[in-house]
Amino acid sequence: MPSLNLLYRTEYAINDKISIKIPTVGEILENEDEYYGLVSVLTAMPIDMMCQLDDVGIDFTTVSEYELFLLMFSGIKSQDTHLVFGDLDLSKFKLASREDSGDVVLVDDENDIVIDRFVQRQIAATLRKIHHLEKNRRKPGNEEAKEYMLQRAREKQKRAKRRTTNSQLEAFIVSMVNTEQFKYDFEGTKELSIYQFNESLRQVIKKIDYDHRMGGVYAGTVNAKELKKEDLTWLSTTNSKE
Repeated sequence: MPSLNLLYRTEYAINDKISIKIPTVGEILENEDEYYGLVSVLTAMPIDMMCQLDDVGIDFTTVSEYELFLLMFSGIKSQDTHLVFGDLDLSKFKLASREDSGDVVLVDDENDIVIDRFVQRQIAATLRKIHHLEKNRRKPGNEEAKEYMLQRAREKQKRAKRRTTNSQLEAFIVSMVNTEQFKYDFEGTKELSIYQFNESLRQVIKKIDYDHRMGGVYAGTVNAKELKKEDLTWLSTTNSKE
């Protein structure tokens, strides 16, 4: 997928009918759990949903990313999706089959909109870019490894249910506002797009790491010859991987 230039955008057009909204930090704070839950589902790989798939008798190793999206779409379209899709009404989409290829797609006949495998991939890639999410490409090597991964995932799921969840975004905001490298106060931060904030967070972390690294070089505790080229600068790069 080509590089996405998102820094000054409020939305990113997938095509002439579908755009991904880039909400502000303040907008997300009003509905944080639901927003990040929706992003998580829209960017999920089968391995991320292995327990849920196993619960309904589906082997996660036999399902593609697109097939998983189709399986979850009925739940997705019942949610409030305006912070991701703007005014696009997902409730109007129904499953259909293309006459030429037989491929299963989602169609809004009223507005002549189609979500196919390629569009779904672009939606997921855009959301991953906005939120610095990596595509989970792990696969078990054999049946024993698959069962072990499922067991670990279920244990993690149980721990998550017992854990009290706090706002991770609020914690990041507090940390950033109280960092000298970040120039916004609490109110100013709310006006940033979530992409601008995420990029700033990554950049501040990189700058602090760089300062500590260079301090080690000057103190003689870090050997500059052993550092990688990218370790010798704090300037950000925003190339995305898909």
